[in-house]
Amino acid sequence: MIGFYSYTVILTYLSLVFAMAGIHLSFNGYYQWAFICLIMCGICDTFDGMVARSKKNRTEEEKKFGIQIDSLCDLVAFGVFPAILGYNVGLSSVGWLAIEIFYVLAAVIRLAYFNVTEETRQQQTTEKRKYYQGLPVTSSSFILPLAFAFRYVIFGLDYLYGTLMLITGLLFIIDFKVPKVQAKGIAALGVLVVVELIQIVWF
Repeated sequence: MIGFYSYTVILTYLSLVFAMAGIHLSFNGYYQWAFICLIMCGICDTFDGMVARSKKNRTEEEKKFGIQIDSLCDLVAFGVFPAILGYNVGLSSVGWLAIEIFYVLAAVIRLAYFNVTEETRQQQTTEKRKYYQGLPVTSSSFILPLAFAFRYVIFGLDYLYGTLMLITGLLFIIDFKVPKVQAKGIAALGVLVVVELIQIVWF
């Protein structure tokens, strides 16, 4: 079979699996579980790079494949999936459609830009990346579920989700530096995920 199937890409593939499961669940009205799938996509993507780098003898082809497959899966998990989820929670008017299209387009541009700049950066240095330009698309998996977690606190689910979608899409393509999440940041992110999951599952 063509492709690479080592443990270094397992989490990347799992992210896509959760995205497809979430799309299916959202079409059937299981929004609670669809949002949980979106969070799981984010968890998988947060750690897939660490897993990939743990293999010291990766070939150049494996490294390039990892970058490409990561972006392709990210497009589905953090671009297409959230847009479809938005439509299914009630954002079906022409105005909301425009926001959904903008969101996916912004995600595509952000991912393509990252691929180009990352390839150039790796040719120039072996240092680990310290900053990202623009908000990483993975962030949507922790930002957008806030709409469901706090749907009874502020506005309704549809308006809150649509607003967060528009803001997140803009942040994908606005040129500003975002520090790469380190150990403390991951711990803080873990706390946010736990809070979101509690809100989604029990409230």
